[in-house]
Amino acid sequence: MKLMKNEKIILAIVMVVGIIISTYILGNAYKYKFKANETIEVTGLAKKDFESDLVRWSASFKKNDMDLKLASEELNKDKQIVKQFLRSKGIVEKEIIFDAIDISKDFTYIQQDNGTSTQIFNGYILTQSVSIESKNLNKIDEVSREVSSLISQGIELNSNSPAYYFSKLEDLKLELISQATENAKKRAENISDKAGSSLGNLLNAKLGIFQITGQNDSEEDFSSGGVFNTKSRKKTANITVKLIFKSN
Repeated sequence: MKLMKNEKIILAIVMVVGIIISTYILGNAYKYKFKANETIEVTGLAKKDFESDLVRWSASFKKNDMDLKLASEELNKDKQIVKQFLRSKGIVEKEIIFDAIDISKDFTYIQQDNGTSTQIFNGYILTQSVSIESKNLNKIDEVSREVSSLISQGIELNSNSPAYYFSKLEDLKLELISQATENAKKRAENISDKAGSSLGNLLNAKLGIFQITGQNDSEEDFSSGGVFNTKSRKKTANITVKLIFKSN
């Protein structure tokens, strides 16, 4: 009888010790999990205004004639007039690029009363495209404004707006990534300091989308796929960097 009583006491002690150990283990596990989730997430921003140093302008002109050879000869005459105009504006010949001539046939389709249609051949349409790529932005801007004067010479010209680019874009990207990363780290350090903790190791870094917009263009918004403005000569580049630090 006394032996059974001792066994019950031992069993009770074992159960109490087991509960204490389990509580200690669960408590430390929760504490570890809590600590593991103590992070600081920040987003750094960098932006810079810059001016394009490269411009590309293009235009096209065409001739329409029943005789393909005649249309080709007339188009070539227009080509020489366009080339002479560009050279008179100070454009060097190596910057002037004429693409291959595009040839198509023009038809008019007439619907008959019986439901059939008849096509009438109106002639050949020959289209010539010309483009200029230059670092002299002022000169190309002038050309794009004055090229319409060729219309008075019988040239059916379609001029596009100049497209502006920056030749050192990769250098600019690296510069802004560095600035955005530094900005994010300073934000994390400020948060950590004000919260009375210390900033731990970097756990994760994510680069945002590079955005290039026109300066002071209120109608141009960022997009998830990135914006690459070519219509504005003066631009603004933006980049974000998201950092996640461990908080000690």
